[in-house]
Amino acid sequence: MTITGTVEHIIFRGIDTGYAVLELKTSTGIITCSGKFPLIGEGEKITAEGNFTQTKYGQQFVAEKVEIEKPTSKEQLVRYLSSGLISGVGPVTAKSIVAMFGDETLWVMENSPKLLARVKGISIKKAMDIAQGIMDIKKMQDAVMFLQQYDVTINLAVKIYDTYKAETEKIIKTNPYKMVEDIDGVGFRTADKIALKIGIPEDSEFRIRAAFVNSLTEHAETRGSTVIEQNDLISKTAVLLGKNKDDVSASYEKVLVKMIIDGVVQEFVDGDVVRIAFTRYANFEKSIARNIDRLKNGAEVLIADIDADIVDFEKKKGILLHEEQKNAISTAVREGVAIITGGPGTGKTTIVRCIIDIFKKLKKNCVLMAPTGRAAKRLSEATQNDAGTIHRMLQSEGGGFRRFGKNELEPLEADVVLVDEVSMLDSFLASNLLRAIRTGARLILVGDKDQLPSVGAGNVLADLIGSEVVPVAYLTQIFRQDETSQIVTNAHRIHDGKMPVMNGNASDFFFSKKLDPLAVQAEVVSLFSSRLPSFNKCDIKSIQVLCPTKIGASGTNELNSKLQEILNPQDEQHSVTLFSRKFNVGDRVMQMANNYEQTWTNQNTFEMGSGVFNGDIGYISDLNPKTGELVVDFEDGRRSVYSFAESADLSLAYAITIHKSQGSEFDVVIIPVAGGNPFLYNRNLLYTAVTRAKKMVVLVGREEHVSYMCWNTKMAKRETLLLKFLKEIAGNTLG
Repeated sequence: MTITGTVEHIIFRGIDTGYAVLELKTSTGIITCSGKFPLIGEGEKITAEGNFTQTKYGQQFVAEKVEIEKPTSKEQLVRYLSSGLISGVGPVTAKSIVAMFGDETLWVMENSPKLLARVKGISIKKAMDIAQGIMDIKKMQDAVMFLQQYDVTINLAVKIYDTYKAETEKIIKTNPYKMVEDIDGVGFRTADKIALKIGIPEDSEFRIRAAFVNSLTEHAETRGSTVIEQNDLISKTAVLLGKNKDDVSASYEKVLVKMIIDGVVQEFVDGDVVRIAFTRYANFEKSIARNIDRLKNGAEVLIADIDADIVDFEKKKGILLHEEQKNAISTAVREGVAIITGGPGTGKTTIVRCIIDIFKKLKKNCVLMAPTGRAAKRLSEATQNDAGTIHRMLQSEGGGFRRFGKNELEPLEADVVLVDEVSMLDSFLASNLLRAIRTGARLILVGDKDQLPSVGAGNVLADLIGSEVVPVAYLTQIFRQDETSQIVTNAHRIHDGKMPVMNGNASDFFFSKKLDPLAVQAEVVSLFSSRLPSFNKCDIKSIQVLCPTKIGASGTNELNSKLQEILNPQDEQHSVTLFSRKFNVGDRVMQMANNYEQTWTNQNTFEMGSGVFNGDIGYISDLNPKTGELVVDFEDGRRSVYSFAESADLSLAYAITIHKSQGSEFDVVIIPVAGGNPFLYNRNLLYTAVTRAKKMVVLVGREEHVSYMCWNTKMAKRETLLLKFLKEIAGNTLG
């Protein structure tokens, strides 16, 4: 529906986000209107398209599109000019300007701004500054309204304008497909709709190029691959464009050549096979290979009796280390770069403690880090040493394709860098981490090679191990096991392709047989909401549902809705619906994408910073529809205020996907196993889910589905260049 009115009062305006809450004076009375707007001021007349929604402050109109008309009456002009949008113009100056120029005020500002200097108190410079302010507002408003005629939402229109500024209309009219390369979140379909309306031909090179970029991006984001065979890329792109591959391959190859010349992509030829990669991914992986070689060969020579140091550690801790563990410690201390890999219960934590102990004796500064806040916290607790996230240690600064304060010019102040949960490292983060480690320092990578690979593109741990360039210590002996615990034992059974023991007398591993997805859903909800807290005497916050998928009755989407309804029902005053998702005060939520600009304050240390990251879990402590904000308290003490527009990256987290659980541990894990896509329901996924639990695992579903996952080793293969680069640099052939 559509409403028209004059902006009577701006209740709230987000400076960075564009989100605003307005009072509109309409023919039927005052209406509260919220949404993401171009810069508007009191006194402007707008027509908004959207829908009404109920909040604790009453009914609000949520705008999806908006048209802005110039203020006409003298009263409207005064209110508009003094609304705070134009620097240096307050109520007194606004009244003086309107008194002199009347209905011609805006025309004078836009066409003869020097005339403003006739007004008392306004110099020529101030007149030009006022005129520039008016022009900047007008350009943004015009750009947003121009984009809306192509069914672009206000949110996206503002984002496009923020990228292209005054060039917005020119770029969109010339080549809207440019957005696919320049703006995160703009895919081919969005750009294509605009382009076809504008009249850009279907066989335009712009269109083909954008389709290539979209196909490469999708391949990286959904498959985790940093490179693709050219024939596959052309096939994917042809499908996207609704064409037959055989009819277009020649013309497509011409566009690819231009993209190579422009530096957007690179070509890699291996015999008859031609592969294509985004230049940025190729550069990330080249950088990893070069820096691994630099660190491996540049490590400072240490004078130490490692065997004696291990004996001292054993005496202090009252333990005896296995030869496998001793070898891992010796490798890590001796080598410039080393990998320690093993499953649960193989003693990785004990090894890390011993390594730290030895380096402290040598008076070496050890820096400990992990990819996520949860993993860093666990590493700190396990070793009794400070540990932080990689982003924090590298001093994430955001902007561009993400910048870090620590790099080759300003390296980490560390003699030893130890990274846990390295299976989560994607090529981008690994590249930036290695750049920031000074020559002479040591790098120790600890993780489980059988965990799921990183969410981001790349296959760093597997490629490093497969290259045989880096020394690897394999841990296979199980130590963390007692007669009553089945979690570790079953994790290793799953790893070996065997069914977990689910019908024994264990007190930490259970199976609930349910035959269909709806029955699985009901059982998961019942276990989470009442039976497990009662049986296990555990805090409900320590229970986590881990799902193979988002969709279906036993996927995260439906389970989150059901669990929220039972665990955290709220009245309208403590609830808001955003992007078709309902959020309540008290809800458990997860950040679903890296946001390097999102600010926070640590409630424990009072430290301030920016950056919330994919997989961070917290709770909504407050929300305010009047200001369009909600507050999330993350588990590591950070508190971040989100505008409603920024909450698009938040999701309920009573149930999360197994992929999102990487690097985390939970006391109690419930795993619905209802069967599905063989590339999802596989051994690695089940193994990862089970190894997230510290005290209890409950599988819910059918035994045959559990058996299938244990047997199924199908995984979507990741295609990368890192293995090739590592081997080439080892042979001194990398250019």
